[in-house]
Order: sequence, then C-alpha cells, then structure tokens
Amino acid sequence: MSELKIGLFGLGVVGSGFVKVISRAINANAGIKKICVKDLGKERDIELPEGLLTDNPADILDDPEINLIVEVINDADAAFVIVSEALKRGIPVVSGSKAMVANHLPELIELQRKYDTALLYDASSCGSIPVIRNLEEYYDNDLLLEVKGILNGSSNYILSRVFDHNQSYEDALKTAIELGFAESDPSFDIEGFDSLFKLIIITVHALGAYVKPSEIFTYGISHISDFDINYAREKSVKIKLVAQVVKISDSEFTMFVMPEFVSRNKYIYSVDDEYNGVVIRGECYDRQFMFGKGAGSLPTASSILSDVMARLHGYRYEYKKMGYKGRPSYSTEPVLKVYVRYRNTPVTELLPFITIQQRFLSDDVNYVIGEIKLSDLIKGREILAAPDVFIVNIPTFFVHLDN
Repeated sequence: MSELKIGLFGLGVVGSGFVKVISRAINANAGIKKICVKDLGKERDIELPEGLLTDNPADILDDPEINLIVEVINDADAAFVIVSEALKRGIPVVSGSKAMVANHLPELIELQRKYDTALLYDASSCGSIPVIRNLEEYYDNDLLLEVKGILNGSSNYILSRVFDHNQSYEDALKTAIELGFAESDPSFDIEGFDSLFKLIIITVHALGAYVKPSEIFTYGISHISDFDINYAREKSVKIKLVAQVVKISDSEFTMFVMPEFVSRNKYIYSVDDEYNGVVIRGECYDRQFMFGKGAGSLPTASSILSDVMARLHGYRYEYKKMGYKGRPSYSTEPVLKVYVRYRNTPVTELLPFITIQQRFLSDDVNYVIGEIKLSDLIKGREILAAPDVFIVNIPTFFVHLDN
C-alpha cells in the first residue's frame, strides 16, 4: 500500500495518544488528514493544525484520499455505524472499540469478506500486548488448550492496592478514579464487562468460535469484602479478576469471567497495578506468558500504530480457525469449584451445589466451598447479584500440570 492518509474518529485519551505516536513514526508512511470529534468546542491539551477537526463523519467517509480509518470512540453503537459504513465503502479500519467488536464480530467478519477489506483491532484486547495477532498467526493450530489472564487494568490496579498496599477496596477504587485508571463510573471495569468483551474477541482468534456476551458467566469485584480479603490472605493467595477460555475436550470449550484465588506459583500472581497478563497453554509447549500495560493513552496508541503499520503492508486477519474441521463447541456444563460468601441470602438453598466441601456459619458472615455447574451459575445470576454475596473461582483446570 502507498502512503496512508488517515481519517481519525475520536480524540479522547487514546485518540490523543495516537496523534502523538503517529507523528513520531517515521517509517509508518502515514499522516492524519482529518479528525472527527463530537464537540468541536471542547478544550484539548494537544495542539493541532487548523482545519484538521470536523464534527461531520461524512468529511472523512466521503473523502476519496482517505484510505485508512482509525476509530477510537467510546460509543459502541456509533462506532459500529462508522466501521460498518467504512467497510462497505472498501476503506480498511483499525479499531480500539472492544464493546463494538465483541457485540458485532460475526457481522464485521461478513462485511470484510463481502467488501474485500480489512478490520484490525489488536488494540481492543489488552492494550499494548499483541494477543490477537499472536493467536491468529503463531497459535494457528489444534494444540491450543487455554487462554487465561488478567485483561482489565483498572480492576487489577484496585486489587493490587488492596493486597500489596493494604488499602481498603473503597479507598483503592477512589485512588484508581483519581489517577484515571478507572472512570468516574467504573462499573464497566469492576463488573467484568471490559474483560468479557476482550475474552470474546480472544476466543474467536484462539478457537475460531464466537459466543454472545449474554451467554457467558461474568462476575466482577464490586461485592468484595474485608472478610474475603482476609480469607485470601490467610490462605496465602490473592484475588484477581480473571477471564479464561478453556478447551475441555477435543469437541468442547468453556469460558467465563470471575474473581479467582491465585496462588504464588501462577504467572498472573505477580501481575500488579494497571498491567495485564495473559497465559497461553498448549499441548506441546506448556505455558507461555505475555505481560504489559493493558490500558492507557500511549500503550493503547502503540497497539493501534502496530495495526496501522500492518495495514501499510496489506495485513488482514484471515479467521482461519473458523474454517477448521471439528471446531469445538461452547459448553456451560463443566463443573467449577467455587467459594461463595453470603450473609442473609440463602445461597445453599437457592443454588444447586453438586457437593459442599466446606461450610462456615456465623452471626455476621457465612461461606461455602463447593462444586457447581457453570450453567447453574448462569441461571443463578440474580442470586449472586445480591449485595451480601461474593463468589470466587477456585481453579481446577490443568492444575495438576503446574505443580
């Protein structure tokens, strides 16, 4: 491809970071021709040439000289309109919108094929860590067993402050918001949805399968209490918000997002602050670990720049695994071992535990450790959403291989 003339949608934290990094990338052979923003009058801490900004998407989409669109806006619905329209016009797109990609990936793949153009989105999953392209290219075989990790920097920062600096959860959350690691409304991060959307995208490239967000068990850290934190400390483990997709047989896989007790011998135990860490496990190569900043202006912008450079050389995802024979299907039947803390909600009466291995009862707090089907956790979402309830996964997949 010749010189890239970029139309940029969005000039927030990531968009501003991209403007900075693209100006320093002398080998990108690329420049920004126009930037579309929602509010032209908004004050910005970045100097731009006069006439670069517009609030009309058509100024980019209708410009015949623009041959690459970079989309980094917060509105997932608006992002889908922009990206799908660009693909229909044959304009390649680089996107950082994880919610948009995760909710519309089958449609986006079809648009790429129908209009013979490319959509790249490494920046949507784990910021500066090149997870997607590695799964797409290096791990393009049947040997992949598991992808598991810390995919959200905000929740990890909060839990790091709790376990490594003895802050309360409330104070840690406040600090995260003050430092910009979490939004003023942090629910997207701490309730696990950010990790969920990243996991959906990762799974398409890991196993060639797409699963709708509504079909996946997702549980965050907002209900964590001092009791849970002290319990973890007594057991010499940390609580981390972990997302994972696991191949449980040649024909089935499962996936979920939930807090997990992480022991010292696990790679992700030492992934702290706003960092992400991803473990990729295979039949013949045990575990491989990827670590890096998963969010922030410049780390995410560097991933977008990598996709821009890839487009300079004509790169596109091939989605090869979606055409493989005998692709595994999604199952919610696996049995998980979980810790469930509660007070007034009659958890053991409402949830159909297969076995209960430990039970603790007191006037102030109760907990059980037992086995339950993932499908029953999905059915019991409303029960688990009660403010006095908190659930933590106790890992059982492949643990015999790590000792």
